[in-house]
Amino acid sequence: MSLGRHNGPMASRFFKNDDFEFRVQFALGGLPYGLGDAGELLATVDAIKNGDNQEWFAQFTETAKRVHAIADDCAERGYVISARDAYLRASCYYSYALEAIQALPDTTELLPTFSAHRECWDNFAARHDPPIERVAIPYESTTMPGYFIKPDDSSEPRPTIVLNNGSDGPITSMWPSAKAAIERGYNALVFDGPGQQHMLFVQDIPFRPDWEAVITPVVDYLSTRNDVDTEKLALYGISQGGYWVPRALVFEHRFAAAVADPGVVDVSSSWTDHLPHSLLKPLDSGDEAKFNKEMELGLKVSGLFSKGARETMAFRTRPYGVSTAYEAFKAVSEYNISDIAHEITTPLMICDPEGEQFWPGQPKRLFDLVSGPKVLVAFTKSEGADRHCEPMARTLLDQRMYDWLAATLGL
Repeated sequence: MSLGRHNGPMASRFFKNDDFEFRVQFALGGLPYGLGDAGELLATVDAIKNGDNQEWFAQFTETAKRVHAIADDCAERGYVISARDAYLRASCYYSYALEAIQALPDTTELLPTFSAHRECWDNFAARHDPPIERVAIPYESTTMPGYFIKPDDSSEPRPTIVLNNGSDGPITSMWPSAKAAIERGYNALVFDGPGQQHMLFVQDIPFRPDWEAVITPVVDYLSTRNDVDTEKLALYGISQGGYWVPRALVFEHRFAAAVADPGVVDVSSSWTDHLPHSLLKPLDSGDEAKFNKEMELGLKVSGLFSKGARETMAFRTRPYGVSTAYEAFKAVSEYNISDIAHEITTPLMICDPEGEQFWPGQPKRLFDLVSGPKVLVAFTKSEGADRHCEPMARTLLDQRMYDWLAATLGL
């Protein structure tokens, strides 16, 4: 069994390990947006052993600290732009280190690494022109941390896009689409919802399937701002956000358009599709003790599961706020909109990347279920835009997304 990402064959690869290969591809896709330097990235990757998360963490932490020191030095000497750019790169490298530490048995360095990641991001945000605003979005008895990004310091109402991250993405992973937004005259809001980064690591608040309970407070917050045109709100969801966004649209109708990248109907399929029949049977019948026993046996001795799968299982389970494998599989089964997706009436763009490795076939399934205006947009291998979330074709994604939004919003 593997709960990791699976890529199709490529002419050349950085790693045999599929998860590591995908990480590098996603990192390469961020380079046009200042999320790293090609030389820094490739030199770091070159020093990592295949499939070794401890080595990945160590190498990217070393690079992050070195670039962090450059940023601090530039800031101290008053070189604002140099400091800004280095802080963004360092924040990104710390986030890559976080990818590995979440899959390690010992996660004592998680919070310090996350804190360094956010410290660098905040230093970048403060030096951005105009400065990126830290916001606190009221949510139940607490707040969700977010960042409001504007194209200039004008207070005029503008079209605004909410960028909904995936299950384990850092704030920097949303910067490409935020940068693309402000270049086109939009405001952009990025935030951590339940189970995501700050709300998981610091506040210990897990995922929830009813994401409308998250997105509605976001829209309520935006509605209080004079610089937001509430008639031209858009919503974008990446990775597992491709489930959360359609789910929210069933109940929250104040968005004029939305994008799911990719479209996801049933999150649990990416978990259960890898299970052998011997595990599906006790899961379906509700035999918790047998399922947990068989899962543990498989992880330890049967050869059905790799060490990498054990690590991936550990960090993919944590955001659901459960303690056993059975509880995790049951929890993720609630993330399913097959019975309600037909109620979506908001114009929806659904990304359909060739070779989608988590939820193959689900973008088309979502397209068929939705009753409102919709478009299914293919991203192909021949364009270099295949696989989950088009990792190496973010500029192509942004071009197609924002062109569609412009037409849909009448901009």
